[in-house]
Amino acid sequence: MKTILIAPIFTEATTKLNEKHTQKQYVFEVHVDATKPQIKDIIEKMYSVNVQSVRTSLLMGKRKVRYTKTGILEGRKNHRKKAYITLKEGQEINFFENA
Repeated sequence: MKTILIAPIFTEATTKLNEKHTQKQYVFEVHVDATKPQIKDIIEKMYSVNVQSVRTSLLMGKRKVRYTKTGILEGRKNHRKKAYITLKEGQEINFFENA
């Protein structure tokens, strides 16, 4: 079975996103084939919260070209998918609870 939820994303942009809105929003990297209902179910089970909405964004992998003495090597980075999770009023996820 594939892992739906890969990792939470902690960047300056996601921190600003969380501070900007009154409702808590979190960003997770998820499996490319994951659907919104699957993401919602796994977040609710793992963190014991109520999810209001899930938005997803598919990031296409960049093309990479490397020139060597013997020729050109072409490749592509993997595609990625982000999930923007909005929790219901009064809910929040504490990632550092057991740290």
